[in-house]
Amino acid sequence: MVSLTVTSKGQVTLKRDLLRHLGVKPGERVELEKLPGGALKVRAARPSGTIESFIGRHAGKLKKPLTIEEMNKITAAGWAGELDGE
Repeated sequence: MVSLTVTSKGQVTLKRDLLRHLGVKPGERVELEKLPGGALKVRAARPSGTIESFIGRHAGKLKKPLTIEEMNKITAAGWAGELDGE
């Protein structure tokens, strides 16, 4: 079991090995869920995009309809996290 120290501001810092275990990288977020008996459940916060947000994000950039191959390439890049920052 890992022990963390609470600062005077009420903050804790998760150790690097815990963040690796969760698959969390710098700048990403974690979620905490309160459980009975004063326990907490910690997990990596995963973005939950919608098809509407994807279409809205790219609709203004399209000059012609996409082929299935182009849609598959964009989808694969999105799942791989390669579209961030566009």
